Amino acid sequence: MEPIPSLGDKRILLGVTGGIAAYKVCTLASWLTQAGAQVDVVMTEAATRFVAPLTFQALTGRPVYTDLWGAPTEGLPTHIAHVGLAHAADLLVIAPATANTLAKLAHGVADNLLTTLALAATCPVLVAPAMDAGMWTHPATQANVELLRARGVHFAGPARGRMASGLVGEGRMVEPEELLGHVRWVLGRAGPLAGRRVVVTAGPTREPLDPVRFLSNPSSGRQGFALAQAALDRGAAVTLITGPTPLPTPVGAERVAVTTARQMRDAVLAAIEGADVLLMAAAVADYRPAETAPHKIKKGEEELALRLIRTPDVLAEVAARRAKTGFPRVVVGFAAESHDLIENARAKLEAKRLDLIVANDITAADAGFGAETNRVAILDREGGVEELPLMSKPAVA
Repeated sequence: MEPIPSLGDKRILLGVTGGIAAYKVCTLASWLTQAGAQVDVVMTEAATRFVAPLTFQALTGRPVYTDLWGAPTEGLPTHIAHVGLAHAADLLVIAPATANTLAKLAHGVADNLLTTLALAATCPVLVAPAMDAGMWTHPATQANVELLRARGVHFAGPARGRMASGLVGEGRMVEPEELLGHVRWVLGRAGPLAGRRVVVTAGPTREPLDPVRFLSNPSSGRQGFALAQAALDRGAAVTLITGPTPLPTPVGAERVAVTTARQMRDAVLAAIEGADVLLMAAAVADYRPAETAPHKIKKGEEELALRLIRTPDVLAEVAARRAKTGFPRVVVGFAAESHDLIENARAKLEAKRLDLIVANDITAADAGFGAETNRVAILDREGGVEELPLMSKPAVA
C-alpha cells in the first residue's frame, strides 16, 4: 500500500457487521490508525462471531463498542453513547454491510448500537456491502440500496468474484485498499480544492513501429497517479489522462486511457477547457516512427534504419490555447533530465510559459522512472528553486 496522508484530525467510526468479510476490515482499521486517525470500532453481536473485539482493540489502541446499553462514554460530547459517537465522527464506515444491515439502515430500524448511532449520525456514511450474489441482486436489497443512495449514503462495491458459498458473482466486499480509497475520497470532498477541477497526465506513451513493437520509455505513472490522489484528497474533481500502466484508478478520478502522443494531445486539449490546474506529469514521446509497418517486421538485414518525426508538442499547444481562453488557470510541467537539471528545467519553464516546473534527474537509481521514490526540484517563474530531499512519490505530490 502507498503511504497515505496524515488523518490526525479525523475521527472515524468503523461499523462491523456479521459477515465473513469482517476479517478484511482489520486491515483497514490498522491503516487508518497508522495514518493518525482516531478509529472507534462498533461491532454487532454477529460480527463478534467472525472477529474478536480484542483484535480491533489491539489494532486501534481503543476500546471496541459492542453493547447498546453498556457502552462507555468517556471522551464523547454527550453521556448518551450512540449520540456521542455519532456526533463526534467525521465519517461512519460500515463494512462489511450485510443485506440485513442494509435493510435496517433503509427502514430506520435501530435494534443495536450500530444501527442506532447510524440514525443519529450527522457525518457522511460509507457502506461496503458483502453478501451472496443472489442476495445482492434481490429486488428488496436493490430497493434498499436505491433508497440509501437517494439519502446521500456512499457505496463502495460490491465487487464480483468468488463468494464464501463457492459461487461466483457480484457481492464480494471490495478489498481493503479500494475501500481506503473510498474513505479518502469521502473525507476529501470538503477539502480546500472543493469546486476546483484538476487535470493530471501520467505514465508513458507508446509509438507503434509494427503491430507488436513500439517506442516508449520506462515511466511507471506512479508520480502522476500520486498527484491525482493528492488532488482528490483535497476535494478536487480530477481527470486523469494516462498512458499504458497497470496502476488502479484512484477512487473518484475520471480516467482517460491513451496510448500515443497524439492521443495524449487530443485528450489534454479536450479536458483543459474550464480547468483550474493542469499537472503534466506524463512522459510523452518526442518522436514517432514516420511509418508504421502493417505486419510484424521480420528478421532480415543486419541493420534496420528508422526514420523518426516529431510528435505534437502538447505543452506548446496548451500554452497557445491558454493565451486565448485563460484555461487552465495554472499549468505545471515536469522535466526528466539526465544533465544540467536546473538549467534545462528553467529553459523549458520559460519556453512553454509554465507557472511551475518539477525537475528530476532520471540517472539517479533511487528516483525517477520506475522508482517508488523521487528527488525533485521545483522552479517558479520568479526564479525560485526549492529542492526536495528523497521521498516517496505520494509525499512529493
